[in-house]
Amino acid sequence: MNIRALDLLDLPMLGRYRNDALLLDSTRALTRGNPLGAAGFLSHFNPARHVYTAIAKENGDSLLGCVIHTPGETFARLLYLAPTAHLTHPGLVPLLENLSAEAGTWGAFHIIAEVDETSNGFVALRNSGFAVYAWQRLWDISSIAGSASGSGWTRAQGVDLPAIQSLYHQIVPPLLQPVEPMPRRAAGFICKEGVKCHVGLSSGTAGIVIAPLIHPDTADVGAELSALIGGLTNRGARPVYLCVRSYQAWLEPVLEDLGASAGPRQAVMVKHLARLIKDEQAVTVIQPAGVSVQPSHVSHIEAKK
Repeated sequence: MNIRALDLLDLPMLGRYRNDALLLDSTRALTRGNPLGAAGFLSHFNPARHVYTAIAKENGDSLLGCVIHTPGETFARLLYLAPTAHLTHPGLVPLLENLSAEAGTWGAFHIIAEVDETSNGFVALRNSGFAVYAWQRLWDISSIAGSASGSGWTRAQGVDLPAIQSLYHQIVPPLLQPVEPMPRRAAGFICKEGVKCHVGLSSGTAGIVIAPLIHPDTADVGAELSALIGGLTNRGARPVYLCVRSYQAWLEPVLEDLGASAGPRQAVMVKHLARLIKDEQAVTVIQPAGVSVQPSHVSHIEAKK
């Protein structure tokens, strides 16, 4: 199988697969639209961005895959696989290995993919070393009627960062923390009545996606979410989605009562590219002058009978 990087001569192929791709980064797809569009194609040739698309060809069949990484992050994301008719193709595993190798050169420790659990792509990813770390569902909350008056939400400030990080550690399971990093800066919105609610926002020309961290002890969560939607400024006609991970599944009945529309359940899959190993180093202890340390001696140990 011949696997190589995307080049300008492959532009017609991207056009053919524009509506025949399995999108694996839900937030990017909902906020920025189809990554196989013209704007997405041009981003491949921006040297300041880590975007890599590989093309695999065998016996007349062509497969595409794309991986993206934000400089400074410890993880990369699979963006798409195409075409959907070839998700069971044996060449898909070598293609995913090629994408993983490229992500490793950027310093990524993990690759994340979000896929419908009923898709053939789920099996292909599992065969390529991806494992399920969580489940998620994107809820369309655009139709929720909310009023900003009396809202308890305020923009997060730098002084709120320790409380946001504490909330993160209370909610995100330790198993997921290496692949879902702790917030490093104050962004999004918090509830002013103690920091029991924090939401991050990802926005683009196609829509807005909200990532919540909400403590189960929060009172009247439905009203708080309604007020949040009503207080979004410069939203225009863009749809708004809320991403609910399995460790916050208790939010789903609340959203259902508010009239939100549930998307399909997706598996959040992770492949580990490297393991961070901290080397042990000898540390020299400076002993104060005039102080001596005598070794202890054990003359006898009597075991309990």
